[in-house]
Formats: sequence, C-alpha cells, structure tokens
Amino acid sequence: MILKTPALPRLLAFDGLTCTAMGALLLAAADPIAGLTQIPAGLLWWAGLLLLPTAAFMAIASRQAPTPHWMTGVIVAGNGLWALVSLALPLLGLIQPNLLGWLFLLGQGAVVAALGVAEYAADRRAHPAPTRRVAQ
Repeated sequence: MILKTPALPRLLAFDGLTCTAMGALLLAAADPIAGLTQIPAGLLWWAGLLLLPTAAFMAIASRQAPTPHWMTGVIVAGNGLWALVSLALPLLGLIQPNLLGWLFLLGQGAVVAALGVAEYAADRRAHPAPTRRVAQ
C-alpha cells in the first residue's frame, strides 16, 4: 500500500531548486568564491557542474506520482555522500580552506544532510514497510 504524501515531492523540488541555485553560483563565481574560502576554484566549478544534472533528476523525481522509492533512495544517498565528502576533503588534508571556507563547507553540508534526513523520513511515510502478522 502506498500512501500519498505531498511532503516528499515538495522536499525533492526544493532540493532540486537549491542544487540549481548552488550549481549556477559555483559555475559563475568559482574564482571569487575560491579567493574568499581557499577552496580550489576547479573543485568548486566541477561541483557546480555536478549539481545541475542532480537537480534535473530531483525535479523529475518530484513530479512522479507517487515518487518511486528507488529515486528517493538515490537522492538520499547522494545527499549523504555530498555531506560526507564536504567534511572529508578538509579533514583528510585534500583541501585547506580558511575559516570562511570551513563555514561554507559546514553550512552547505549541514543543509544537504538535513534535506537528506527529511527526504528519508518523507519517503518512509510514503512507502511504509509492510506489517507482518504473526500466526497464533
């Protein structure tokens, strides 16, 4: 049984909009952002480029009725990976951001992680696990 929940499509659409906005910003302003954050411009540019097809996938998922569980799973996993890599790159010494760079990474990583958690919860409500009846 699949319950209709409007929360999931709205969350996915919002996530797609944030990906589009961040992707466009990173593509258009990679050099100035790099100068402010000490995050390499190339990394920012490629991250921005990666966000655009991701946003398109989220937009497609948000328009499905109901949203397929597998699509939400891909998005939630992607959000988790994005948040993890946002922390791993500086912690492993692969990039050396300044304080503003750390704030940028932590802020966007926290937003992405929060969206992933909210999408996971909405997906669980949309696709509840079947209940098992115990024979007595």
